Amino acid sequence: MRLTLLGTGNAAGMPLYGCHCEYCVQALESKALRRTACSAQLDIDDRCYLVDAGQVNLTDRYPAGSLSGIFLTHFHPDHVQGLFHLRWGIGDKIPVYIPPDDQGCADLFKHPGLLDFKPKNPFEAFTLDGLKVTPIPLMHSKSTHGYLFEQGSKTIAYLTDTKGLSTETASFLRKHTINLMVIDCSFVPGSNRNGHNNLDDIFIIDQQTSPIQIVLTHIGHDLDIWLKQNPNQLPPHIIAGHDGMVLS
Repeated sequence: MRLTLLGTGNAAGMPLYGCHCEYCVQALESKALRRTACSAQLDIDDRCYLVDAGQVNLTDRYPAGSLSGIFLTHFHPDHVQGLFHLRWGIGDKIPVYIPPDDQGCADLFKHPGLLDFKPKNPFEAFTLDGLKVTPIPLMHSKSTHGYLFEQGSKTIAYLTDTKGLSTETASFLRKHTINLMVIDCSFVPGSNRNGHNNLDDIFIIDQQTSPIQIVLTHIGHDLDIWLKQNPNQLPPHIIAGHDGMVLS
C-alpha cells in the first residue's frame, strides 16, 4: 500500500494569487515549492484509487480504465473540481465513495456521467479486494469523512478537512495502530479559525491517537511560511507534506 500526495495546499494554494511575498515569488519560480489542491493517490497492488479529486487535470493524469475508485472526503469545490470534466468521459463507471450529503456540489448528482456515487455511513467498514476501508466522521462545515485504510499490518488514516476530532472519532482511532496519519493542518499555532486544524490542534490529536508518523497536508499560505521560518519546531515523527511526496 502506497500513498502519494498529489496536492498539499488549502483552497487558496501556494503561491497565493496576488501575493508578492518572497515565499510566493519563490513558489512561482520553483514548481517544487508550490502547493496545489489537497488530494492523494492510493496504490494497492495493481489498483489505483484517488482520495479526493481536487486536481483539475485528472483526465490527463489517469488514462481511461486506470482508476479503480475515488474516495471523497466531502463536496467542497477544492476537493471535487476535477470531477466536473472527468464525468463526461465514456467507458466503465468509476465508483465514488462519499459521505452522506443530499446536495453534493453544483450539478454532480444531477449529471453524474460515468461517476457512480456510493454513499457510505460513518464507521461502517467495507472491503475492496483485500483493502479494508472505514469512513470516519470529521468536524467540518459540511458532511465530511476521513478514511482509515487497512491492508495486512499497514494502516493509513487520511483526515481532511477537520477542526480537531470528536470524542467518538478519537476513541476509534486510538484502538488502532496507525502507521501513517495524513491530516489537515491549515493554520499557524494560536489561530482560532474554524473548519481546519492549526498546529496546536495537531499536537492534541497526536496525544489522543498516538500515530507512528504524522504528515501535514491542506497547508495554508501563512502556515507554509511559518514552517519555513521555524524548521525545528516539529517533533521528529511530525513532518510537513509536499506535492508529489510518496509515503509507503
